[in-house]
Amino acid sequence: MIDPRRSPGEAPWALLRPALVAAVLAAGAADAHHSISAVYDGARQVTVEGVVTSFEFVNPHPFLVIAVGADDPESWRLEMDNRFELAAIGVTADTLKPGDVVIVSGSVGRTQPQSLYIRRLDRPADGFRYEQVGSRPRIDAGRP
Repeated sequence: MIDPRRSPGEAPWALLRPALVAAVLAAGAADAHHSISAVYDGARQVTVEGVVTSFEFVNPHPFLVIAVGADDPESWRLEMDNRFELAAIGVTADTLKPGDVVIVSGSVGRTQPQSLYIRRLDRPADGFRYEQVGSRPRIDAGRP
């Protein structure tokens, strides 16, 4: 049967153009959300030591807030890999607790001071280590 809305030379896929455009735009938005390099400068790595004040185990990316410095502590907001990958390797909302002393290395924020994308986190008290290796996180639970 001939579709009266379509001109004789128009390809059937042309009717799908609006859906294809929407799919491409949605993919671009998802990619922009996950563009760590747009927010953090991978060429500028820093290491900070501080005390955990909160651990927000939220979607899409958990955040750790630490107080850095003894006399007049600065609050640093540290972003981790996505929550689903962290949960898959055993990280829970109770993994990092207020009062934990941590040493963290990562990519510093491009525009927000005291922000960091975590590449490595060590908790010396028990040997716990979190690392972002390539595109996947891993943990070493340390001593039993």
